[in-house]
Order: sequence, then C-alpha cells, then structure tokens
Amino acid sequence: MNYYETLTTKKSLTTEETAREQEQLLIQIQFFQHERLIHLIVTALFALLTILSLFASLLLPKQPVLLALDILFLVLLIPYIFHYYRLENGVQKLYEYYDKLSCR
Repeated sequence: MNYYETLTTKKSLTTEETAREQEQLLIQIQFFQHERLIHLIVTALFALLTILSLFASLLLPKQPVLLALDILFLVLLIPYIFHYYRLENGVQKLYEYYDKLSCR
C-alpha cells in the first residue's frame, strides 16, 4: 500500500512505466479480492455459528458448554470482522490508486 501511495504521488512516470504499474496493481487487486471473498465466507460462517449458539444458549439455559461456545465464537468473530474491514478498505484504496494511475 505504501508503495502505491508513493507511486501515485510521483509525477515522473513514463507511459510504459504507468502501464506496467497498472498491470501489477490489477494483479494485487485480484489477490486482495480473493482474500476478501475467503474472509467474507469465514466471517459469515462465524457470525451464523455465533447466532445459532446464542439461540441454543437461550433455549437451553444453564449449559456451561454452550456458554463457553458463545464466548469462543465471539472471541473469534470480532477479530474476523476487523480483519475483513481492513481488507475491504485495502481493496477500495487500491481502486483509488488504480484510478490515479489511469488519469495520468
């Protein structure tokens, strides 16, 4: 990300260099998109499992195993949400860099 930040502020790129950097940036965007899709699936799965375990805890009160499962899912879900948020913002930032390179 830092590389593309400095690259887009740099004014002395030739047309060939700009085209080569755009191609490389598209590859990086594809990697980020793939990673984002995988983490979306994992995050959605953990959210679903968290909700199901919370409902199970409500239906079957006083089950220490379900309470431990609730806590485990919440502990895993929160970092997944933050990581997915960072991935999403990273992809959006890469799109901005690509647009800046395209406007040259």
